[in-house]
Amino acid sequence: MSDNFLTGRNLLNVVRQSTYLTIVSMGQMFALLTGGFDLSVGTILALTSVVGATAMAGAHAAMPDAVGLSILIGIVAGIAAGTAIGVVNGIGVSVFNVSPFMMSLGMASIGFGIALYMTGGVPVYGMPMEFGDVFGFGSVFGIPTPILVTVILIMVLYFVVNWTRLGRYFYAVGGNIKAARLSGINTRLTLFLAYVLCGAMAAISGILLTARLDTGEANIGANMPLESIAACVIAGVSLRGGVGRIENVVLGAIFIGLVQNGMNLARIESYLQTVVIGALLILAVVADQFRLRYIANLQD
Repeated sequence: MSDNFLTGRNLLNVVRQSTYLTIVSMGQMFALLTGGFDLSVGTILALTSVVGATAMAGAHAAMPDAVGLSILIGIVAGIAAGTAIGVVNGIGVSVFNVSPFMMSLGMASIGFGIALYMTGGVPVYGMPMEFGDVFGFGSVFGIPTPILVTVILIMVLYFVVNWTRLGRYFYAVGGNIKAARLSGINTRLTLFLAYVLCGAMAAISGILLTARLDTGEANIGANMPLESIAACVIAGVSLRGGVGRIENVVLGAIFIGLVQNGMNLARIESYLQTVVIGALLILAVVADQFRLRYIANLQD
């Protein structure tokens, strides 16, 4: 283990780098809570990045003096495009009863194809420097902007999950959708909103990552579905739905970031890092199965 691993500077870097995964993982938790999952979150990052960067660069070229407006146009366009994927996923799962696996996998392919078509595989440049300076590398009262945005989202989603009727509905639908329906819960709307929230969170993460990279990229987020599901399952979110906590998911995402950072410092190749993350996911799923069996035995 490198001597730099436990330094304050490195740990701050881990937290900063984990913000993108943390935001996506919190969105993924909503899909998992309802008994599904979203394999299109990586594509949402890519499409958000490409659409946001293209709109921002175009607005900046047309209105070079209106920097703030150009940035706003790009952010709104990017988040709208990413959230639209979540809306389509939600309609497919809640209205047409398409399995979350097939629905999100199909949308992942569609979104990725659109992103590549828009860019031809070439990064999008021309965004205002202020965008990266503020949202990628800036800070407020000494707190890096990505971390500040993540903290705000954590507080908002914690409130939604723990203190609102919608939050209770997510748990109810994931725990037993038939019982939830009989109790008067609009299960279709709840499922729909779960995937919309998941798409919106991935879109916000895509905007922040675009600011960090200072380009619109169609190839970002490839590992995000695996990593976000791993972060959730490691944090105790059940793949069967109905179980999970926002604060634990945040810790799970940071844990994934620590593992990746440690492997980077140990100079482990990126391909092997993917193997390690996959192994962690499998171990977490096995542990979840043991937990479910233990609970079932207690009930018997």
